[in-house]
Amino acid sequence: MLTKALRRNLLATTIIAGTLASTSAFAQAVAPAAPAEEDTIIVTGTLISNPNLTSSSPVAAVGQDELQLRQTNTAEQALREVPGVIPGIGQQVNNGNNGTSTVNLRGLGSNRNIVLIDGVRVVPANQSGAVDLNNIPVALLDRLDVLTGGASTTYGADAVSGVVNFITKKDFSGLAVQVSKQISEKGDGNIFRTDLTVGANFDSGRGNAVLSIGYQEADAIYQGDRPVSVFGISSTSGKASGSSFTSVPTTISFATQDLQVDPTASSLVPFYNGFNFNPYNIFQTPFRRYNIYGAARYEVSDIVEVYTRALFSKNTVKTIIAPSGIFGNSLTVPGNNPYLNATIRDQLCVANGFAPGATCAANPAIPLPAVYRRTVELGPRTSTYVTQVFDYQAGARFKITQSLKLDVYGSYGESENASTQSGYVANSRVQQALNATNPTTCTNTANGCVPLNLFGVSGSINSAQAGFIGGLTSSVVNKTTLAQAHAVLSGDLGLTLPSASDPVAFAVGAEYRKYSAAVLPDSLAQVPGELGGAGGATLPLNGGYDVYEAFGELIVPIAKDQPFFNELTLETGVRYSKYKVNAAGQPTFTATTYKGGVTWAPVAGLKVRGNYQRAVRAPTIGELFAPVVTGLTSLTIDPCAGAAPTTNANLAAICLAQGAPAASIGSIQNPSASQANETGCGNPNIKPEKADSYTVGLVISPSEIVPGFNITLDYYNIKVNGAITSATSADVIGACFNTITAASSTSAACTGIGRNPANGRLSGTSTATVPILGLPVPLTNNGRLATDGIDLTVNYKRDLGFAGFNFGFNGNWTRSSAFRASPTGFNRECVGYFSANCSSQNGAIQPEFTWTQRTTLTFGEVDLSMLWRHLSAVQYEGQASDFAARGFTDASRNLFSGTITNKGLAASPLAGTTANFNKIPSYDYFDLSARFNLTKEMQLTLTAFNLFNRAPPVVGSGAGTTGQNSGNTFPSTYDPIGRRFAATVNLRF
Repeated sequence: MLTKALRRNLLATTIIAGTLASTSAFAQAVAPAAPAEEDTIIVTGTLISNPNLTSSSPVAAVGQDELQLRQTNTAEQALREVPGVIPGIGQQVNNGNNGTSTVNLRGLGSNRNIVLIDGVRVVPANQSGAVDLNNIPVALLDRLDVLTGGASTTYGADAVSGVVNFITKKDFSGLAVQVSKQISEKGDGNIFRTDLTVGANFDSGRGNAVLSIGYQEADAIYQGDRPVSVFGISSTSGKASGSSFTSVPTTISFATQDLQVDPTASSLVPFYNGFNFNPYNIFQTPFRRYNIYGAARYEVSDIVEVYTRALFSKNTVKTIIAPSGIFGNSLTVPGNNPYLNATIRDQLCVANGFAPGATCAANPAIPLPAVYRRTVELGPRTSTYVTQVFDYQAGARFKITQSLKLDVYGSYGESENASTQSGYVANSRVQQALNATNPTTCTNTANGCVPLNLFGVSGSINSAQAGFIGGLTSSVVNKTTLAQAHAVLSGDLGLTLPSASDPVAFAVGAEYRKYSAAVLPDSLAQVPGELGGAGGATLPLNGGYDVYEAFGELIVPIAKDQPFFNELTLETGVRYSKYKVNAAGQPTFTATTYKGGVTWAPVAGLKVRGNYQRAVRAPTIGELFAPVVTGLTSLTIDPCAGAAPTTNANLAAICLAQGAPAASIGSIQNPSASQANETGCGNPNIKPEKADSYTVGLVISPSEIVPGFNITLDYYNIKVNGAITSATSADVIGACFNTITAASSTSAACTGIGRNPANGRLSGTSTATVPILGLPVPLTNNGRLATDGIDLTVNYKRDLGFAGFNFGFNGNWTRSSAFRASPTGFNRECVGYFSANCSSQNGAIQPEFTWTQRTTLTFGEVDLSMLWRHLSAVQYEGQASDFAARGFTDASRNLFSGTITNKGLAASPLAGTTANFNKIPSYDYFDLSARFNLTKEMQLTLTAFNLFNRAPPVVGSGAGTTGQNSGNTFPSTYDPIGRRFAATVNLRF
């Protein structure tokens, strides 16, 4: 309803909005203004417009009121707290963040859902096909709908796990200003956001235009500023120390021993000090966003309405991780290197089987089989991601008859993500700088070479040396485009069954989409192993495909207001898709999806609903065309590590067959920082996945008996067959090592694994001349994903007399979430478990029970509201009763349990505390909000998040994947920041 102040300003805003409608390039489709009796409801999950339509599929909605109370700044933040949604990449992911934020429905992957704005696709962020949620115009959101389960029939491929539909405000009129500020109790982690929205109706309500502009910034929170993460803690030993083998001073790994420069830089001693990388890493990534969103519509005549919308967003995300270094490079050094003292020189020669003394000093190339040295002198590694997105849509609606409408639109979007990496060691220059016989001149003087001191303590690499080996930056540009054309004819057939009151409704249409994606790395990024600690090389990629689709939906009301059939409605739909890959010699493939649903209300206030869908997901451009690259995966325990191969001849034979040198047997170490190499690539021969999903549920709304009360209970079941997947690290290890026989050393499952030829480890810098392939993870259509569970929502609203009462509950029980990489592979159940395997499958922890419950009391113009978030207990995957089938041994199935201790040079504030890393208890968080309607034009909202300052669980640094298990905890699942406060002022005129 318009306020007096809004009315006073209506003339001015009408003039402004009218100007915007005629000149702005930024606009959004909105529903036409029409008499109330003709208003239609657009339901997420169907293309049919029907004033009495209710969905046979469950849709979870987060309304504008809830978004305000949460003081939501990003779409990813709002979705994270919806039960059944597993955190994807977001602001708490640092090492592994690619500059985007994504959503992961039901733990099936961020590439298996579709993100929509008002029912229309948005351009993907990269070749994986996922949409960057940072670009969603939060200020204009009216609500967001989450439909889980297949929706490919309605929206096309990718909607295997469902859709997220962001619904914007329609016919916005007036001026709105929002200013928001958040900060932690410790005074860090500042988040600031402001938005300005202006809009108006014009020409007697025939048109509307709105424009919203916004700015947001967030500061970093370093892990070193929280007790849980001051020092990295080993998940297996409980020792607080550096968890990275790449440390300082330098370590040199030989096949039989690991020697490190001692604290005085006088000699080599057995490895004694890992590197503590935690203080450099961050729990909240720095973020800055500028965004513009506009929308306009105009009724040209009684039968034609044109509309348009556009968004532009520029986001800058900065990730900060520990300093670069030399990560297991095979190098040589002259015996008369100026920084190599006689003691260390002779020790190196003896370790290589050479004679010490004068002979050693004259050796021009003493081998250093695998060198590990953290270059702290270069500072941290930073990656700055600048994403610029625009997405434009224009269309027209035609009212052919009173009940028949045609909607036609076209849209085009582009996304460019430019990343710049700095602070990295250029490995080719390290060898050049080692080849020196005096402290001022390299043997090869190219590029202004400066001799490198690799044998001193921290700080021994001076600024000139650091500038030579690390003064380079590397850049990679990811570009994607999406062009689409869509036409749908909807209405009714003019046929109403005698037992029903509504006519049979339908929608038919066609759609065309054209995708393209390109990865454009600079020459430095393309060299395997050139950047120390950057993972594998980034190689060029260029691909795309076209999609041609035809679809139809039908809703048949069978009965209305009949005995035992207060309502009975059937719905069905089908979509045919043809994919044409834009590459020479690549095949064309087709897919057909279909759905069927029923809604039955035996009496008023009780509905039974069910829906079955066959969904598909086409392979993404990356899955089709990605080149072969060696990167990193999470792996804590290597079966070849330690003394085990010395007592098992078959095991030793396997390790040797994988490339371990004979002398390393008995002294191989586990992967450095729990990260092993893995090698994978795209597969142009993969085909679309197929998924079967169904839901069955109840809707109870006894308005006459209990006014204001409703409850929904829905069971969902989703199975993805022919899933495009690669095996987990445990699957690859288990396929080789679970059954060790004499024949294992020649089996493909074992010989496909490649080890470091210097020391037998599964980690180390892989170069073109010395490839350390690690674990093979090819993409196939052999995978299978399956999940099922129950969603429960309860809402109750009433007037207590002294206050208004509003109760809302949204809960999820996930019964199962299982994954297997092949029909004969292990079916890995991950509900209630955490591990590197389950993190790589689900993206984050998936508890069995999750819920959010909000209670709000309204006292006149003041709302007091408490939000309760619950996560049930989880345990380490090795604790499962079928641990052996999961790839765990008696020695590897347990993480640390006992008293945390210090090791080496570390001094953790957690040392001396008792912990059990195998179990995480249930967690409950409470957020308290107070909202004050100070005037009709001004509203103030205050919130204390994590009111009781619940500290996150401690599980060490090797209990999950690097992206999700960071700072000794899981920061995307559990709050690592602590209590924080927020204030938001909303002005509306």
